Amino acid sequence: MAGTIYVLNGPNLNLLGTREPEIYGSQTLDDIAALLDDRAREMGLAIELRQSNHEGHLVDWLHEAQAEGAAGVILNAGALTHTSVALHDAVKAIQTPVIEVHLSNPHAREAFRHHSFISAVARGVICGLGARGYLLALEALAHG
Repeated sequence: MAGTIYVLNGPNLNLLGTREPEIYGSQTLDDIAALLDDRAREMGLAIELRQSNHEGHLVDWLHEAQAEGAAGVILNAGALTHTSVALHDAVKAIQTPVIEVHLSNPHAREAFRHHSFISAVARGVICGLGARGYLLALEALAHG
């Protein structure tokens, strides 16, 4: 769908608001969806927000974003950021711009979180700004 931004969220992001709020904040994924939906509507865009704990779903949705002519993808792959060559390859394979987002700053956390398989093939990366990072990614995609 033209004018649609896919917002894809990986493992454990369904637990936002209750999972380690000192790291990930107190907002739920539904709260973030409402913020994005309001802002997208102001810009004449639509949001397609999805979450899965399964890597293959995220790969399929990246392919779908391309096939449906989405204006862009905001991708918070969660822990799969640090492990998934499949997500790297899927982002690299599509022409749809992808912005990688993380609520926390992975570079200020455990060493295993310092490497992203997605960053090298994403249009941009936003991390450490909480839910505001999603809004900044939306703005970036809306303005090319």
